[in-house]
Amino acid sequence: MTENESPADIQLVAQLEGHDDRAWHVAWNPKRPILASCSADKTVRMYHYHSTSSTEGEGESKPVFSHSTTIPTGHAKTVRSIAWSPSGKTLATASFDSNIGIWAQEDEDDAEDLTGGNGEWECMSLLEGHETECKTVAYSAGGNLLASCSRDKTVWVWEVHPDYDFECMGVLMEHSQDVKCVAWHPTEEVLASASYDDTIKLYLDDPSEDWYCFATLAGHQSTVWSLAFSPDGRFLASGSDDFTVRIWERVQEHQWECVEVLEGHERSIYSVSWGKGKATSEGSLGWLASTGGDGLILVRELSITTPGESGGKSTLSDKVIARLPSAHDVADVNSVVWCPRDGYEDVFATAGDDGLVKVWKVHTN
Repeated sequence: MTENESPADIQLVAQLEGHDDRAWHVAWNPKRPILASCSADKTVRMYHYHSTSSTEGEGESKPVFSHSTTIPTGHAKTVRSIAWSPSGKTLATASFDSNIGIWAQEDEDDAEDLTGGNGEWECMSLLEGHETECKTVAYSAGGNLLASCSRDKTVWVWEVHPDYDFECMGVLMEHSQDVKCVAWHPTEEVLASASYDDTIKLYLDDPSEDWYCFATLAGHQSTVWSLAFSPDGRFLASGSDDFTVRIWERVQEHQWECVEVLEGHERSIYSVSWGKGKATSEGSLGWLASTGGDGLILVRELSITTPGESGGKSTLSDKVIARLPSAHDVADVNSVVWCPRDGYEDVFATAGDDGLVKVWKVHTN
């Protein structure tokens, strides 16, 4: 293998057109074959997909996508972020109009339709409270909590009740600037947020009190745009305006330390996503994808070479297994998201300033 040759290629599976303005974010339904995207055009577009075996070689299957529905959300401004509940039955939309929409299919048959059916999606609830642009929404792994963050410098934690009723459990005012991103730990009720103030905050629910910040992770030299926990929950990746991705390790229950600074991008990193991947090496932590203002997608396999002992840091190795420049031609790439469903571990989607959503497959050579 020559120095410039990667162990894998990134192949375009589908190019999904239809948004009339920049595409901000994509979200894969965890239970059903549905991919959703949102845009500055204030709509959410949904696509359903199925696998077809290709005729080449080992008959590697490739998902085929078709547009199923477009939701004209009624948001007054850009829909910046979307998130599926773990059940796959509810979609949350975060908008620059400061509100959060909660969407579901009223018809029970539609909601149970695992093929991603074309049933109508309706707004079941509108969560108001943020004073200005809402930037990100995220459901906890258990689906009983929803987090949101805003340019108003706050993070809100909402409890999900039956019949699309949401109760605010806490307004966290730890950041000094615009909060760009919130992300939940994959198995525990630990919440992370990232901000224009260059820091990451971690929060827990104190049974006797309220949600509180138990750690501040400092080290980035500029805005932190995106966060992603490793699939096993032991590490956290952060992407920043300083062109780096930092990897933080949980060295003790409430203590996280930076163990790695990853370079390779030439402009702001707007999005990171950490999936299981089709891991090959011993001690693999999965595949980490990053992208941003330089239009480059990097996919790395991260592995533990030496585990940390009693509160010490682990030693990680990182290998760029695939790279794709100009993923959306000259446009910025705003998000990259791995598909969470079994059998699709090597598939991810991106959204760009060109209004396109693209689906990609990592093909190992």
